Amino acid sequence: MKQNYYSIISFLEKCKTMKELKQIHSLMVTTSFIKNIIPCSRLIDFCANSELGDIEYARSVFDGIDQRSVYIWNSMIKGYCNGSDKFEALFMYEEMQRKGFSPDHFTFPFVLKVCSIIDLLRYGQGIHSRILRTGFELDSYTCSCLLNMYVSCGDLSSGLKVFEFIPKRNVVAWTSLIAGFVNNDQASEALRLFQDMENEGVEPNEITMATALAAAARCRDIVAGKLVHDRLCQLGYNPFDTNSCFNVILATAIMDMYAKCGKLVTARNLFDKMPRRNLVVWNSMIGAYSQYGRGVEALRLFVDMGLAGFVPDKATFLSVISAGTQLGFQSTGRSLHARVLKTSFGEYVAIGTALMDMYAKAGDAGTALKIFSKLQKKDVMAWTTMILGLAINGKGEEALHMFRRMKAEADVAPDRVTYIGVLWACSHLGLVEEGQQQFTSMTEVYGIEPTIEHYGIMIDLLSRAGHFEEAQEFLKKMPMQPNATIWSSILNGCEMYGNVGLANRVKSHIAELKHSSSGVYVLLSNIYARASNWQGMKLARGMLKHKRIGKTLGHSFVEVKLLPS
Repeated sequence: MKQNYYSIISFLEKCKTMKELKQIHSLMVTTSFIKNIIPCSRLIDFCANSELGDIEYARSVFDGIDQRSVYIWNSMIKGYCNGSDKFEALFMYEEMQRKGFSPDHFTFPFVLKVCSIIDLLRYGQGIHSRILRTGFELDSYTCSCLLNMYVSCGDLSSGLKVFEFIPKRNVVAWTSLIAGFVNNDQASEALRLFQDMENEGVEPNEITMATALAAAARCRDIVAGKLVHDRLCQLGYNPFDTNSCFNVILATAIMDMYAKCGKLVTARNLFDKMPRRNLVVWNSMIGAYSQYGRGVEALRLFVDMGLAGFVPDKATFLSVISAGTQLGFQSTGRSLHARVLKTSFGEYVAIGTALMDMYAKAGDAGTALKIFSKLQKKDVMAWTTMILGLAINGKGEEALHMFRRMKAEADVAPDRVTYIGVLWACSHLGLVEEGQQQFTSMTEVYGIEPTIEHYGIMIDLLSRAGHFEEAQEFLKKMPMQPNATIWSSILNGCEMYGNVGLANRVKSHIAELKHSSSGVYVLLSNIYARASNWQGMKLARGMLKHKRIGKTLGHSFVEVKLLPS
């Protein structure tokens, strides 16, 4: 009997496939060892936790066991936790307690992980209460998982409280806390925590380093990023060291930090040194080129990525469409659009919105409108992009009609950017009363605080219409100092209506600006010339020379074929 028992245990340890496991299961049934808790536990472990396992088969075995142990319950909970049906892990956790079994220091980490993944803060708080009642708050691993649950659900204050009471703060706890702050848009605080961890003598691991590099990348802090890079080299984690094993995740984090901080040459050098690359690496480098206005390099690298055998994903397309938008090349844009249509990514509202923006900025509002009409779901960004696209293409009436449709049909509220498009449309159509009503609606109905762009468009609208007193009232209401663009708007109106007196007052404000373009001085010169004020014209030209402001040069370009057919 003992020989059969040890044979079954040996078979289970060597088992590699579900087919083999089912044969062992049959043997256990025929020899009555299915009633023995240890081989039964091993059987469920393989089904529930092996990559080759089958959680449903594990469940069928589990349901047939009369005498279950906490270990078996934990195996099932872990299996569901690592599978696709996360909620089933929580149902098992509750069923376990109803059957009279008490969760232990292995159970809690599994269910807390589920709460972290599917953002169940309330449920996680209930588990926290159970941990306190059962005394497992003194277990370091349980506390680390509890900390991770809170920060993953966005409750940083509760996460910090848990962290303070962890008996022994190891690298896992510190890394969870730092990652939580990074993922909740508090990258600068994450870098401070990384420094605190170092000060307490806890040595960071490769995961900590990758997280700290992500923090530096998020807040564009190249100084902190270089310090982290130097530190990981000091600890022997440098993935670019030929003597060390290449860690593609850490290498990507280093390269991405330099790329997001604008050090594109350094980032590209690191990219070229990588012995192997994944899609995240390619996307990071292409995205950085696009972000910093290097559209041609972004598209060339996109071609290289295809030649290397990588298939673009949603992030890739968003970056290259942005690059195409910057360049304004219509044939390149159409080529990118054709590639998107060959995939399923065209269904994503973010991709559709990016394509709309690209076509609108290239002067093709008609195609942008077709893409917009085909979007199954339209968020505020899609509506706003379409309104702005129509407005910048001189289709003010259509832009305002689209805005009215948005308010009537959509379940989204307009934001600050939406109103920039709406006010812009009013300005170009000369609709003073409509513009004033929309500005009032923006502030009073939607509670949107006007930015300098909103004030600037309103002042431009009023100045174009010759409503100079109202324009000056807007100037007084502005909580910020007017910039050169706003003064130019007033001067445009002064030129149209020959208002030399107001132009004289504006001139003194322009003289105080640290940064101004040649345009304001040219406008002043033209206003004085029209009024035959040759002395004023000469002074305006003299100010241009005195401040050494060069005229903005015009430029032209020839579109070249950047993407293969």
